[in-house]
Amino acid sequence: MDRPGFTASLVAGGVAGVCVDLILFPLDTIKTRLQSPQGFNKAGGFRGIYAGVPSAAIGSFPNAAAFFITYEYVKWFLHTDSSSYLMPVKHMLAASAGEVGIQGLYRGYKSTVLREIPFSLVQFPLWESLKALWSWRQDHVVDSWQSAVCGAFAGGFAAAVTTPLDVAKTRIMLAKAGSSPASGNVLSALHGVWRTGGLSGLFAGVFPRMAAISLGGFIFLGAYDQTRSFLLELGRESP
Repeated sequence: MDRPGFTASLVAGGVAGVCVDLILFPLDTIKTRLQSPQGFNKAGGFRGIYAGVPSAAIGSFPNAAAFFITYEYVKWFLHTDSSSYLMPVKHMLAASAGEVGIQGLYRGYKSTVLREIPFSLVQFPLWESLKALWSWRQDHVVDSWQSAVCGAFAGGFAAAVTTPLDVAKTRIMLAKAGSSPASGNVLSALHGVWRTGGLSGLFAGVFPRMAAISLGGFIFLGAYDQTRSFLLELGRESP
């Protein structure tokens, strides 16, 4: 990949991050409150679900930009033939590199990474595989809206299987200072949820999480593909 390709990935990633945060931030707030040990109503219910949207959107640009430029660079660095059985492994490594390249300066960073890496290990290889399958079926590269549909399916599936890790991350982030969950031990948090809530506790908020991330995958990956394609085309037309 040449330099304009990396620049397009950087800008497109940032644009995609802002788009998805502006649209989906309220749904994520609702999901977090559903997972709160206080219960939905005591955690705030539907009050103030748009609070913090501007700051989240501002912060999402550099985070998403850093993720995608890392993701595309590692894919380029680990270049393999498109028919190789190693393609999913390459996408897994690229997605993982993108996640740990974004360091969070807040309590729960460790649990966030332990949640996001498994999520990306599922979402991105599945997204790339669905795009490749669709491209093969129609004998040409997928359009941006088709990439968005693949992103929705990949995101929804990844969201479902990683919900317990998301619950653990939420409990750690909301824990009172000095309490056991506040230590950041993911396994301990999972055990505590299982002990008090069983399987339903581990999958608390799974449906709004799937809905939000399916829609998020559609917007995020669709906006990324659309913006990146536009910028690359613009670069080719420029003298």
